[in-house]
Amino acid sequence: MAHLRICALFLLLTSVAAAAQLPQADASAASQEAPLPSFETAQGLASKGRLDQALAQLDHLAAQAQEPAGVERLRGIILYQKEQFPQAIEAFSKAETQDSGDRESIEMHGVILFRQGHSPEAIPFLEKAHAAVERANIDPQYVLGLCYADVGRYDDARKAFAAQYGFEAEAAEAHLLAGRLFLRRELVAEAAAEARKAIAINPALPLAHQLVGEAALARGDIPGAIHELEAERQINPLSAVLYDRLGDAYLRNEQYAQAREALNRAVLLEPNSTAPYILLGQTFLKLKEPIQALHYLDRALKMDPSNYITHNLMGQAYKATGQLAEANREFKVGVELQHSQRPAAAGK
Repeated sequence: MAHLRICALFLLLTSVAAAAQLPQADASAASQEAPLPSFETAQGLASKGRLDQALAQLDHLAAQAQEPAGVERLRGIILYQKEQFPQAIEAFSKAETQDSGDRESIEMHGVILFRQGHSPEAIPFLEKAHAAVERANIDPQYVLGLCYADVGRYDDARKAFAAQYGFEAEAAEAHLLAGRLFLRRELVAEAAAEARKAIAINPALPLAHQLVGEAALARGDIPGAIHELEAERQINPLSAVLYDRLGDAYLRNEQYAQAREALNRAVLLEPNSTAPYILLGQTFLKLKEPIQALHYLDRALKMDPSNYITHNLMGQAYKATGQLAEANREFKVGVELQHSQRPAAAGK
């Protein structure tokens, strides 16, 4: 009996000791699972897309008596990625105050101002920084060039774009590049002027005549567009985009046979672009060949079923063949898509 009492007492003491150790073990495990906040941890979380968790880490670090370097810059980058621009500017401004040489924060401050439509205000920041921001995949020269273009400083814009691509500022390629980017921002006259300067320097430069032709198309000068695009064809006869533009110009000029020839070449060179198929559909409708039009429009629709223009043209082709139910269906889908894609009015 005494032996049994001793064993029971031993078991009781052992269980009490084990129970006493459990809180310590749980606390130890918890401390291992939740390490102290650190800048490296925040960076790791941000790189994995866990942005809110990274921000929580940065909040802890910012509350310290001595805020670690880089905290506000990283906070700004994360808020930029979340498109919370006012808060991002606040973070970058604080980072700039802490370190006046923080070029990445200065750069991002300018980029956000540009994205908010404040190009004049963005320029001083971008000029001062000249630092590529890899985490946001932003090239400073490109954004700076767009800002210059927005305020009419076209020579400075060209120089910025040229620096991005490693061109000499007065090279034909630099003028052509600037012209292409100007046209994208609907600066039609400036785009044509830059392309003509490129041609004056190098008359055989591919894509230069094409750009002049596209600018002519944009301002409604169809004969001028055809002249330039045909000049481009002599230099660059295997460009699908060239034949697409040339077909468009001939179609607008009611030269349907020439339009069909150019667009057929575009399709053969680039069979995965919808534009020449749609233009061929329009051309065959003008030629009163709706069956042929349906063939090309159906191909375009399979590649991009959300294009309301294609549905509308399909409706016209079906109507021309007497298939009224199919025509009404396509017209209805086209109207629905057009309304769904129309941007909301400002303030709504």
